[in-house]
Amino acid sequence: MPRIALIHALAHSPPPINAALAQAWPEAERMNLLDDSLSADLARSGRLDEAMTARFVALADYAVGTGADAILFTCSAFGPCIDAVKRRHADRPVLKPNEAMIDEAVALTRGVGAQGGEIGLVASFGPTLASMPAEFPAGARVRTLLAEGAMAALDRGDVEAHDAAVLRAAESLVQAGCAVIALAQFSMARARPGVQAALARPVLTTPDSAVRRLRVLLGA
Repeated sequence: MPRIALIHALAHSPPPINAALAQAWPEAERMNLLDDSLSADLARSGRLDEAMTARFVALADYAVGTGADAILFTCSAFGPCIDAVKRRHADRPVLKPNEAMIDEAVALTRGVGAQGGEIGLVASFGPTLASMPAEFPAGARVRTLLAEGAMAALDRGDVEAHDAAVLRAAESLVQAGCAVIALAQFSMARARPGVQAALARPVLTTPDSAVRRLRVLLGA
């Protein structure tokens, strides 16, 4: 069975992706690397520099050294850093947290009329909305919204307030005409059942999409 390295920059990210893998691909071997100072440092500095990229490369090198067949990053605000890892380890799958979900969201909106083909992107970590929209292909129509207070609620253990904040943001995007809702953070996956139940729209999460992509790439 393949060995998949899961590299996290938020303490809330490991449970959703491990749960998704346990449900959809229990045979896969998982290893988890967490450095939650990555997200804290980015929130303070507001920029991705060479030093930050070097930290991502070091984590990936360690994962490859343990025998990882694939690497999945789970924090969505570090796209350029992950691109550097992709170039360095081009001999194996290296996934950004969002890329599989982005592809699925775009595919869903291709069949939607021109007046309703927007993708609603909900994030709970502000820097994500600065970096992630550029990862969508040209021509994709994306409307973004921060789920105000969601991350703070999760930090203090108030999961109900977190889920409610995510739902409010998703409802606003649907009211604005979005045809698909994409939840940007791995930690937001827990809110999907409530969002899906309340909205007559497809709701995508990064962990579920990523697992589907990994299974294809690794021939499962």
